[in-house]
Amino acid sequence: YQRRVHGGLMKKELCTFSGAPVHPGHGVRYVPCISVQSTKPVLPFINYKCLHAFIAKKNPRKIRWTILYRRLHKKGVQEEVHKRRTKKVKKVQRAYVGADLEVISQKKAQRSAISQAAREAALKEQAARKAKQAATAKAPAAEKKLRAKLQPKAPIAKPVNVKGKGR
Repeated sequence: YQRRVHGGLMKKELCTFSGAPVHPGHGVRYVPCISVQSTKPVLPFINYKCLHAFIAKKNPRKIRWTILYRRLHKKGVQEEVHKRRTKKVKKVQRAYVGADLEVISQKKAQRSAISQAAREAALKEQAARKAKQAATAKAPAAEKKLRAKLQPKAPIAKPVNVKGKGR
């Protein structure tokens, strides 16, 4: 709940007991003295009636004028209006000046055949490219392995223990 006042936003709070909105500048605030705490909860109430009912530990679900009671017992809730289902629009092909239905259907079939042939050609081209890449990638890899086997391995230098020297 928010309301604009002079460019800023004023927040509406909900009454802790009844659930009614408490507008800015209205209502009662209560800080319970349960224990010594640095951050005590500040509870907003719409009026003293709600505050005293809260202090008396009344159950707001059993008190008829609270919003919690009304929600629980479905008071004042309007029944949902059933939406009418809209009929699905059926597409109908119609003839127009210069073209009969037969001519239109022939052109449509021709377009689909052309696009399918183009798709198949593209797939074949892609498969050929992949095969070519695989063939060129295998040759250098085999060549590198052969070179690695033929080259002698360099000796690994061992660390030298320098304890006791220079004293």
